This record gives sequence, C-alpha cells and structure tokens, in this order.
Amino acid sequence: MARFTIQERGWQLQMTRSKTTSGVRWIACVALLAGLWLAPSSVQADWVQNGPQIADPTFTEADLADYTRYVTSIWPKAQATGVSRATYEKAFAQLTPDPHILTKPKQQPELERPVWEYLNQIVSEKRFNLGREALATNLKGFEVIEKAYGVPPNFIVAVWGVESMYGTNTGQYNVIRSLSTLGWRGGRKAKFGEQQLLAALRILEHGDVAPSAMTGSWAGAMGHTQFIPTTYEAYAVDFNHDGRRDIWGDATDAVASAAHLLKSNGWHAGEPWGYEVRLPGNFDFNAAGLANKRPLSFWHDAGVLQADGKPVGRSDLKGSVLLPAGAHGPALLVFGNFRALLRYNNSVSYGLAVALLAQKLVNQPFITASWPLQEKPLQLEEKRELQRLLVARGFALTTADGVLGGETIAALRSYQHSKGLPADGFASARVLQELRHDAKP
Repeated sequence: MARFTIQERGWQLQMTRSKTTSGVRWIACVALLAGLWLAPSSVQADWVQNGPQIADPTFTEADLADYTRYVTSIWPKAQATGVSRATYEKAFAQLTPDPHILTKPKQQPELERPVWEYLNQIVSEKRFNLGREALATNLKGFEVIEKAYGVPPNFIVAVWGVESMYGTNTGQYNVIRSLSTLGWRGGRKAKFGEQQLLAALRILEHGDVAPSAMTGSWAGAMGHTQFIPTTYEAYAVDFNHDGRRDIWGDATDAVASAAHLLKSNGWHAGEPWGYEVRLPGNFDFNAAGLANKRPLSFWHDAGVLQADGKPVGRSDLKGSVLLPAGAHGPALLVFGNFRALLRYNNSVSYGLAVALLAQKLVNQPFITASWPLQEKPLQLEEKRELQRLLVARGFALTTADGVLGGETIAALRSYQHSKGLPADGFASARVLQELRHDAKP
C-alpha cells in the first residue's frame, strides 16, 4: 500500500492507493492518527437509505434498443448546448442502462425520520472525530478559503463531512450511465435526469474530468461535496489554479466550491446562522416558520429569549423562529446563513445537521431542550390522509400528495387554531388522530 501527502496553500491530505480485485482505487482521507485509514466499507453504516425497494429489472433486447434510441435523441440536444461529437461519443461508448438505478428508494432519509433521529445518525462520533482531525490538520487551508468566501472553517468541514464523510463516500456510479438511465426511464425523475445528463456532458466537454472518473451517487451527486452537474456548473471553482475544477480528486477545489455555493446563496461573513431560544407562554405560533422573517427587535418585543435567558437584542438582523419538532420541541431563531445551508439541501433536518456538527467541532453549544421522543413521524400515506381530512373539513388544499409544503402548513395551522391547539403547523400523529376523530359520524 502506497501512501503520500499533498501540501498546498496550507492544505494537507493523505491519499491511500490500494490494489484490489477491481483495479486501483484512490481514497481521499484526512490526516489521522498513525495507522488509521478509512475504506468505503467502514462508513456505510452512516448512509442508510429509507424506502421500499422494487425488483431488479431485467432489460430485454427491446429495452436496450429503446435505450439506444434515447441516447441517440440526446445528441442534438447536447450539440445545441456546445457539446462536441467527440465528447458525446466518448461519454456513451459501450454504455448500457443501469438496472440498479431504477430500484433505488424514492424517499430521502432526512424527510422520513424524526429530526432527532436524523441528527443522531448524521452527527455521529465517527463523523465528529474525523471532522475534528480534518479541521486541526488543515486549518490554514480552510482559513484561506474563509478569506475568499467568508464561510468559517468549521462550517466548511461540516458540509464536507455530512455530504461524503470527508471524501470517503463519494459514490461509485458512472454519472453518465446513471443520469441517462434516469432520463430514459426515471418516471418523475426523468426530466431531472436529462437536465443533469446534458450538464454532465458539458462538464466533460470543458475537460475538468474524464468520463471514467466522473463518478457519483445513483442520482448524479458528485465528488467530495456531492454536487449535481448543474450545481457544479454554477459553483465549482478551480481554487488551486491547476486549470481544472476537480471536486472528485482534489479536496481543496471541492470544499472551496462548497464555500462558494454558500456565499453565492446568501452566506454573510460574521453573522450567526442561528441559536436556540426560549418562547414565552403566550407566543403566537402563527409567527413561527421560515417564511416569517422579522428583525430581532420584533422577537425581543415578543418575549423571545436566548436559551440562557439573555435578550435576543434589538438589531435589524432578520430571523425566523424555527420549530423543527413543533411546539413541544426545541425552538430556534435562524438567520440568512441557515437559509444558505438550505440551498445546498432544502431540508431543515439537513441544515440542522450541518449546523450541529459545525457547532460541535468548535465546542459551541447547540440544542439543550428536550426533543418530543414520543412523537412518531407520519409516513407518506399518513401525510396524504392528513391532507385529505383537512380538505374534507373545508380547508383549502390543491392536492393530497403527501408533501407538507406551505399550503398544507397554513391549512393545518387553521385547523389547530379552530381546535384551540398550538398552531405550529407541525404534522404530528396526535393531530392526525384528532382529525380522524373529527371525521367520525
């Protein structure tokens, strides 16, 4: 086993090259205690996917011919966006559809589990310990990136850790194969698959990566920071100035690209992402939610206090009261930097996981209030049932699709208010049971 260290701009990574039965594999690792090296199998337990599996499809000759027709139809679309024939042919050379792509679970774990379970899984001791080593070993490099984009080192490390366990779980799927399979027969994901496929071809045209090295998740998330191709096009940077934006083999480019994404989406240097708060007994829960941005002076006058009992202040900095587990769980006051995290992944659970890991890496407090562990998360069909019951009681909803967006939250709040319940808009099993009871003749 060969081992060497790269040092540039204060950045230090150790790379391990090992020969396996499948060939030569490169694994990026942060510098750790002597003798400790990660392999992909050692981190799989942290990346559980929820949702029902379906039978592995067997492609017939007719299927393969249909896939070939689909690939052929991609060429004029790719050409129109600047992809050369040579790049197109090289990308699809001897390529067949991937049957495994069509069997993947459709649910996202951060949307299907209680937030506290998701946080416990993602902010594991393993991820924390590796992140602490990454932060200590490469601090000067992270500080250079912070100077360029304003994102503190602990947040850069946290994104890196949550996305790919510091480069040890970047995905081994051929991105062109995955995305063309999705574009061909991905159902609701077909449009996404084709959009990302065309972007991936443009990346190859640019010369940042070879087709064989363009690997990622089954849905096309690539590299250390798991950018989908259109995100890569928008935010990937060549931070080490070697002529390539390499988020697959160069952690410097990858984490700098993540910082660039955050800055471009509203991260403001020196501002807090958020903090835990106490709500007064007479708090109006209709004022909670990310959609309700108010200056600190408003929350001060509303009686909101920091977790330690100190006033939140009276500045013009706008924040939102966030109740990730409803009125019976912790309360947070979050600001623009938290919203920037959500542009990476529009899930409150994801944003909190990054923030919690970032806080923990620098020994800062996070959440002290108790989570409502007795609450059971609603499954997809239960969410649809909740929506149908709200419609049956006269609350305006366009569709019962199981997606608990702003329309559903508003309807749920109206229902809670009519029942004298805290109008937090949180879809709990207790609220569903109340709706079921009301529906009885």
